[in-house]
Amino acid sequence: MSAELGGRTGLQGKLTQWLRGRRPKDTADDGGREALLLATAAAGLPLAPAAHPAGFRCSCDRVGCPTPARHPVSFAWQTQSTTDRGQIERWARHQPQANFITATGMVHDVLDVPVEAGREALERLLDAGIEVGPVAESDDGRLLFFTATRGTPEDEDEWWPCELDCHPETMDEHPGLRWHCRGSYVLVPPAQLPGENRTVHWVRGPEHPLPDPLSVLEVLTDACARHAGEEPDHASAAWPLRRH
Repeated sequence: MSAELGGRTGLQGKLTQWLRGRRPKDTADDGGREALLLATAAAGLPLAPAAHPAGFRCSCDRVGCPTPARHPVSFAWQTQSTTDRGQIERWARHQPQANFITATGMVHDVLDVPVEAGREALERLLDAGIEVGPVAESDDGRLLFFTATRGTPEDEDEWWPCELDCHPETMDEHPGLRWHCRGSYVLVPPAQLPGENRTVHWVRGPEHPLPDPLSVLEVLTDACARHAGEEPDHASAAWPLRRH
């Protein structure tokens, strides 16, 4: 942890170890996979089956699949998503290679940031004593911060897009930050990505309570701006960001 963030070198060492090398010991076996999925559902995150790697391709067999092993297998994934233990057990046992997604915007949202910015932000948040919920790391270079959902605002224009960095009016203020809310999804651990030993895995498990997204937003935004080589604009980082 940098000098400007202050002490707790022991925490820093442990956190660095978790972020750079930690893998759940039980993700390699079917029993451990099922237990992790059930723990995620028990925390209230609705799940649905997703595609999985088939070598370096996607199990969906779509030629040129744009998101290999990262998408649901059913077009009805939003209504299919569930926390029902029996259903998840059946899926996990009948589809032993399947990844799983969680539908955002119902119970939780996900703030999705570049991994280096996310690591910095996580250290800052923990050092400041700010509540942090579940955090997952994807070996394609992203860190996922799970938060409570915003719910349904009265003003529909307040809905944030799922990929903030794809919209010119938000790119400068929130470089690299994606807010997954209504109509979006993310992979949940344990998930396999195409390539050798590439996974999505928990850094902080689903047993951690979901925080208000605004409590972590400014730190994430600052870290993203810093890693994009920009000076963070604290005024623009404040809520709300509106779509026009």
